[in-house]
Amino acid sequence: MYDGQSNCNFILGGMRVNDDPKQSKSEGGTVQRLRLSPTKAQTTQQPTSEQKQPPAAEASTPQKLPQTKPVPPKPAPNAAQGADKTAAAQTGQNAPPAAPPKPPAGAGGPAAQAAPKTDVSAFQPVSQARARRRHWGVVLSFLLLVLLPMAVAGFYLWTRAADQYASTVGFSVRTEEVGSAIEILGGITELSGSSSSDTDILFEFLQSQKLVRDIDNALDLRTIWSKAENDPIFAYDTSGTIEDLLEHWLRKVKVYYDTGTGLIELRVLAFDPDDANAIAEEVFAASSSMINELNAIAREDAIRYAREELENAVERLRQARQVLTQFRNRNQIVDPTVDLQSQAGLLGSLEAELANSLIELDLLEETSRSGDPRIVQAERRVRVIEERIDAERKKLGFGSGAEDGDFLANLVGDYERLVVDREFAETAYVSALAAYDASLAEARRQSRYLAAHVLPTLAERAEYPKREMLLGLIGLFLVLGWSILVLIYYALRDRR
Repeated sequence: MYDGQSNCNFILGGMRVNDDPKQSKSEGGTVQRLRLSPTKAQTTQQPTSEQKQPPAAEASTPQKLPQTKPVPPKPAPNAAQGADKTAAAQTGQNAPPAAPPKPPAGAGGPAAQAAPKTDVSAFQPVSQARARRRHWGVVLSFLLLVLLPMAVAGFYLWTRAADQYASTVGFSVRTEEVGSAIEILGGITELSGSSSSDTDILFEFLQSQKLVRDIDNALDLRTIWSKAENDPIFAYDTSGTIEDLLEHWLRKVKVYYDTGTGLIELRVLAFDPDDANAIAEEVFAASSSMINELNAIAREDAIRYAREELENAVERLRQARQVLTQFRNRNQIVDPTVDLQSQAGLLGSLEAELANSLIELDLLEETSRSGDPRIVQAERRVRVIEERIDAERKKLGFGSGAEDGDFLANLVGDYERLVVDREFAETAYVSALAAYDASLAEARRQSRYLAAHVLPTLAERAEYPKREMLLGLIGLFLVLGWSILVLIYYALRDRR
């Protein structure tokens, strides 16, 4: 340590050394021993009265100190202590004992009169770590909660778990997007749509109880999945209900559906490769049948509507033709338009004949005298022709004084109305018949079908259960659970 009078004191080998040059010159480099604390293993003997000598005598006849175990020095905080250590090394541990140093002449103050003492007892050694009861409890819990369950799981997987074979099948639903004949002829676009795709419906169907029941009736799934008698975990209990069989189905049959591409892949597990392949083929057949049923329902709806429309058109055409037939029978006329044309031609001829008769009458009146019989006959001819023209015009419904009754013009009007109704019924019948024919053609064509891009496979090697992966997952979750419990225990312990 450094005191206030430029005296450097340091501890080396259990001794206090004062290397003040002035005191070393006058007192011969005095060295004073320390009194160690009772807790240290080493002790330093106190000098007796016989060993005390004047400073001059000590400088001339050095006395050897008893060998003691050196005390490790405390690291020096600055360069002054490093210089002190170098001086102490040059002095040596076997320096003769000297009396306590005297303060130099002219120096005053308590720091110059007495050097400070170092309390070695303040440096207590750290006690050695010992395993306590809680440490052994943590180790025991790790053995019981992690290692023991993993050992049991590994023993079961490698000794009791039966080998399982996988069969894979991949398929997708294909849809024909082709317009029907009625859309092409009539320009009618598709007005209806579906809120969910057929692939989504098929994905739910593959996990339905109906499919499990149908395949169980066809292949006896309970017997197939209960062949491993010594494997109660992966085998099926034959006493279970249909709900238990559905739960086991979801474990043995995995459905992978890619919503982006619409592809479905099915993986079926069984204790025999032939059984797995048979289940995969039956699932594919049931899925195809379900898609065909959906297609048949859509076709039946389209055909039913077209059939009903065709029946209505046929009934309307039948009634229109029946009314026209009654009209012809009632008026004793087949086509009034033909009679009208004939009547109009006759009227035209009469008018031409009347004109010729009038011309002849005018000529006779100019060339003959009055009372000529030819004039009388010409006048009679003109009068007859006019009467006939008037009669014919009355038949057509023209002129005043027409008698009550059905005239030819009215008959033609009624006939044309009936003909228009008949033609409209015929047009509707043609459209309905075309729609019905298009529906029949659509029904014959399978617009939805199940296309398999991977046919059911037959395994040659058992790939399941994946024992290493299952054991690793079990160990991972056990370690996580055990770590959480230990953290909870220490958190509760720290709160107390």
